Amino acid sequence: MLRFILSALIALTLSLPAAAQDAGIKDTISRQIEAFQADDFDQAFGFASPSLQSMFRTPDNFRQMVTQGYPMVWRPAQIEYLDQRTEDGTVFQKVLITDQKGGVHVLDYRMLQTEDGWKINGVTLLDSSAVAV
Repeated sequence: MLRFILSALIALTLSLPAAAQDAGIKDTISRQIEAFQADDFDQAFGFASPSLQSMFRTPDNFRQMVTQGYPMVWRPAQIEYLDQRTEDGTVFQKVLITDQKGGVHVLDYRMLQTEDGWKINGVTLLDSSAVAV
């Protein structure tokens, strides 16, 4: 019985960092999307990694890229978090977004852990033809 309890405690302890990471990443993505929906591109820009901020330089440049290139993120109808994975030390979060017209989009968020928490370090639009909704 003691072995079972110790095993359960060890398993729980090992899963806590992963659960915290998962929650932190989802929170970062959700908060950025909420900022997009409020047209608060200054706040949304703050969730981008330092390298993305350097590339776009201003929240207005970032706004233009998002509204023109990723309208489903700017004005989503529904968001569902799919799998999360780590490749070569980089964490990726897959997100299924349904747009206002019912179109389905799968995006792969590349995440970066910083001193200020998780930041979005890039987003790739994936082929969503195999996704059933």
